[in-house]
Amino acid sequence: MNPYEQKRRWKFILLAFAIVIAGASLWYTNYLVKNISDAERTRAEVWSKSTRNIIEMPDVNDEYITFIYSIRDSLAVPAIVADSADNITSYRGLDSTKTNFELEADSIKKYDPKYFRDQLREMKAQHPPISIELARGGSGKLLVYYKDSMLLTQLRIFPYIQLTVIAIFLFVAYLVFSSSRRSEQDQVWVGLAKETAHQLGTPISALMAWVELLKAKMNDENDPIVMEMENDVKRLEMVADRFSKIGSKPVLQNHGVYDVIVEFVEYFKIRVSDKINFIVSGDQQVEALVNVPLFDWVLENLLKNSVNAIEGAGSIEITITENLAKEQVFIDISDTGKGISRLKFDTVFQPGYTTRKRGWGLGLSLTKRIVENYHQGQIFVKDSELGKGTVFRIVLKSNLIYEPTTG
Repeated sequence: MNPYEQKRRWKFILLAFAIVIAGASLWYTNYLVKNISDAERTRAEVWSKSTRNIIEMPDVNDEYITFIYSIRDSLAVPAIVADSADNITSYRGLDSTKTNFELEADSIKKYDPKYFRDQLREMKAQHPPISIELARGGSGKLLVYYKDSMLLTQLRIFPYIQLTVIAIFLFVAYLVFSSSRRSEQDQVWVGLAKETAHQLGTPISALMAWVELLKAKMNDENDPIVMEMENDVKRLEMVADRFSKIGSKPVLQNHGVYDVIVEFVEYFKIRVSDKINFIVSGDQQVEALVNVPLFDWVLENLLKNSVNAIEGAGSIEITITENLAKEQVFIDISDTGKGISRLKFDTVFQPGYTTRKRGWGLGLSLTKRIVENYHQGQIFVKDSELGKGTVFRIVLKSNLIYEPTTG
């Protein structure tokens, strides 16, 4: 299992663990809510019975009436007593500032009908009513409606608030630590790259001198072997130059995209199997702002990826088109390789992802960074089908006001 797959598996394990904790928290809270709700239902029923006793036994002794009233007043939940026609006969636990008010003309207290209608509608939606059957002292039956207490209401929403706060905290912490870790990694890689470029400088200079000496001894500057050796030494010099510039702002210049691609393909194709056919097509007049050494690095990584995907003979085609309306240049690199699963379209650009037994899995990740961070462009898998091939698309700005980012 490659490091990226292992990392992703651990992410899924941690996510599953978090879901279990959240589920357990919600389950236990719901358990408490149910118990408190049952207790409030019981108190509401006791209150209903005490109300019935008060209505049916108005002439009992004061001590008993006091006891009944104390039971009734112990109810902690808001309640309304109404008949079958929703005419309210009594209530308790409602907002006293809205249930009564004094008219300016006299001191008669009346209630606000709209407030009571709203409260009654809310109570009906929350719980079924408790029926009070009147044997005497009244007519028919009364219905007791009640709603959850403030404590129960708060307890219902508390776990969601708690989980939301925890999730926000974890998300912010993840962003902070990821940013810090990424910054440290970038500093390490920049330092390593510059040191590598410095170490390569001496042997490359020596190789250049040996090539010149070889030319002089053979007395033939156009010998194909010497010319290719010289090209490879120049290539090494350019690679060292790339590493020395990592972490710095690259200089972008206007270049003919077709010419840049053809020049690199001519160098690259003689260093891979002759069973692979390279085709460069499209608009030869298209220009874009690019840094040629870095863009060659992008082409190198993509073409190497395509060559590795082709088993035996095949072809790689690079097509250049321009979208004048959006001032964009499209570069499509298609191959006849083994293809990529649609589930892996984004994964292939992750650091450490590779399908080869030998490889660091950094090529496409580096390619994405060069295109997006340094050229302000885009790169993605445009299309792919297992067993038939893959198409990568690079999108560059043909008229770019450039503000590069480092990293």
